[in-house]
Amino acid sequence: MIEWWQIALLFATGLVAGFVDTIAGGGGLLTLPILLNICPDPKIALGTNKLQATFGSTSATFHFARAGALNLREVRRACLLAFLGSLIGTLLVAQVDPRRLKQFLPLLLFAVAVFVWLRPQLGEKDIHPRLSRVKFDFIFAFGIGFYDGILGPGTGTFLALAFMLGLGLNLTKATANTKALNWASNVASLVVFALAQKIWLAAGLVMGAGQMIGARLGSRMVITRGTKFIRPVFLAMVTLITLKMIYDNWLK
Repeated sequence: MIEWWQIALLFATGLVAGFVDTIAGGGGLLTLPILLNICPDPKIALGTNKLQATFGSTSATFHFARAGALNLREVRRACLLAFLGSLIGTLLVAQVDPRRLKQFLPLLLFAVAVFVWLRPQLGEKDIHPRLSRVKFDFIFAFGIGFYDGILGPGTGTFLALAFMLGLGLNLTKATANTKALNWASNVASLVVFALAQKIWLAAGLVMGAGQMIGARLGSRMVITRGTKFIRPVFLAMVTLITLKMIYDNWLK
């Protein structure tokens, strides 16, 4: 049974997380701690988190596509490969010890933040792609989808950077394309959790409603304000994710 104060808390959290996640990723920093505190089982919290995140990524993908920042035909194969990668990662997560990866990941995220900070022109405009779409999809869409299924933090960051460096997209287009692949990987994990009956449906729907509204607002900001708005938020969220993972895996 979900209580009234939980409804208010979950909706507000989903709203803020959907807004932030659409712009720069990292919405899980807000949603997962809340769910872990009110859900009876950590696995239910993880499954519910995937449900509510799917609402946000669906909303963002739809609005980016409608605004012309995302060509759905171009990302069909990438979404399929991200789905498959995430599905495999989610199925393997119980059999893999991710502790070493969790300890290494903050260093990688820190390197990403420094790289982006030192290259202020990165993502301002489209540049010549370094990879073909086929190579990009099989290497990055599948690989980062797998990572999202098996671990997750920083997925949006890695995807956005891959789209900028691999396909030469500007930061606005990279953000839009990232949400489409996020949607695919979220759905794959959601399927696994749903089959295992590890979802608190009421909580997920309430938070998902907030996510949809927040993602709508976030996608509008990305489209209207562009790279100069996304960049500082992107750097801020990468820094927060890095600090959170350093605390969880090295200091806690």
